[in-house]
Amino acid sequence: MQESPAQMNNSTLSPSLLCTISDVERDTGVAKETLRVWERRYAFPNPGRDPFGERVYSTDQVQKLRLVKRLIDMGFRPGKVIGCTVAELQALAEKTTASARPRPRGPTPDLQPFLDLVRNHQSDTLRRKLSQALLVMGMRNFVIELMAPLTIAVGDAWACGDLGVWEEHLFSETMQMVIRSAIFSVPAMNAASSGLRPRIVLTTMPQEKHGLGLLMTEALLAAEGAACMSLGVQTPLPDIVEAAHGLQVDVVALSFSTSVNTRQVLDSLKELRARLPETVEIWAGGGNAALRRRAPEYVQVLSLHDIAGALADWRLRMRD
Repeated sequence: MQESPAQMNNSTLSPSLLCTISDVERDTGVAKETLRVWERRYAFPNPGRDPFGERVYSTDQVQKLRLVKRLIDMGFRPGKVIGCTVAELQALAEKTTASARPRPRGPTPDLQPFLDLVRNHQSDTLRRKLSQALLVMGMRNFVIELMAPLTIAVGDAWACGDLGVWEEHLFSETMQMVIRSAIFSVPAMNAASSGLRPRIVLTTMPQEKHGLGLLMTEALLAAEGAACMSLGVQTPLPDIVEAAHGLQVDVVALSFSTSVNTRQVLDSLKELRARLPETVEIWAGGGNAALRRRAPEYVQVLSLHDIAGALADWRLRMRD
């Protein structure tokens, strides 16, 4: 049974169960201005007011906003999804995600034990289990068959309200510790036999704060013998250009999640191409719709499966 507007607007709820508009913006990725527009246009969200007259939102509304934002990132219009219940939004998100997700190319590990460790906050055990899996599977298989689907599953659980923001962050930090340790051990094993080693700088644009996709790419590139230099996330475009010059790179590799506006993705790529030397290639990956539907011809769009082939092609071109 849905809450009535009066119930949802009840400001007598415990303050610990309420979020400020800044909290909601940070948690969901929906801008404050957008929240106010939706409130006027669709009567949702329907915040209460604190003693100072500031908007406050219940946890139920925040959960629904996460799902709404996720579906908008998938291409749905706000007016089509805001009126749905949380259950309807969850079902639509699961159906859409399942249809868009590539089919596994081989047997995949059971993710449930790892998800249980995340839910039970057993980060030390999670780190140990992930490290063991990496040793058994090898870097490439670990990233493609375990790290990527597990990251998606954790993101889905967060969007559906099954995991809190801090739990999702705890998972991300644990995964980063495991994969970074593995990356540091790669160059000594592969440099001698890799042949030509492209110099690749990896980062994201200022609008993109998610870094696990970038880390997966770095791991696969390093495993194939590339010389990787990561700038982390949210690097201003002029600094990316300066780094490309200063480090004398062959490739700038970028990651774009669904959280970034497609127009911003295309505009950023266009400006970056105009500023970089022609000899520097741009590689991009991630789930953003701009890369799937209308990526510009000067950008090489890669999935995790494509990275080894892209490096082999680059080496072949350099030998010619």
